[in-house]
Amino acid sequence: MEKTLSVRGMTCGHCKASVTEALRKLPGVTSVDVDLATGRVTVVFDDRRLAELQLREAVEATGFDVEAADSR
Repeated sequence: MEKTLSVRGMTCGHCKASVTEALRKLPGVTSVDVDLATGRVTVVFDDRRLAELQLREAVEATGFDVEAADSR
């Protein structure tokens, strides 16, 4: 499954690295793409092993706010 999260507050490479690392640690995540310009984070993951809430919680644990999510 692919989800795109809208994340507020990411402004630099360190922000991008923190969010990417937090999401990649989750079981079932196969891809993370962070776009600083738009504040969007696209995550490809196995939805049998991981729920959207866990994605949101991982990003929020790094200090950023998740505003919305889109599924594909």
